[in-house]
Amino acid sequence: MTNTFATNPERVRRTQDSFSISDLAREFDITTRSIRFYEDRGLLAPERRGQTRVYYQKDRVRLKLILRGKRLGFTLAETKTLFDMYERDGSSANQLQTMLQLIEDKKAALNQQLDDIKVVLHELNAVEAGCRAELEEKLT
Repeated sequence: MTNTFATNPERVRRTQDSFSISDLAREFDITTRSIRFYEDRGLLAPERRGQTRVYYQKDRVRLKLILRGKRLGFTLAETKTLFDMYERDGSSANQLQTMLQLIEDKKAALNQQLDDIKVVLHELNAVEAGCRAELEEKLT
């Protein structure tokens, strides 16, 4: 029989009011040093209570977006630009246009890298074939 009183940890996090730096580090499997680095770069701005940092849902969401942006290849500066735009005008139209431009730029860069990789693979295959042929010649 299932316990109807069991709590979903994700649901608890969404309803939790505040988080410590170690709570967020554990949740996102990153170091507290990384979180402090994002704070130093102006991407996070926790409340301070003496020496203690107190993070709220907004900070948690921002951290999630920072990490997603990193996975997609966005620089921290690009992520900060998007955050600043959102904070400045609250309208998402400019932010979406900027995001679309960033996506287009990232896709173009990745396609260029893919083309470069294909060229290098072709060259490596040609060198490999030459080496194999020369080795075969020397062994016979």
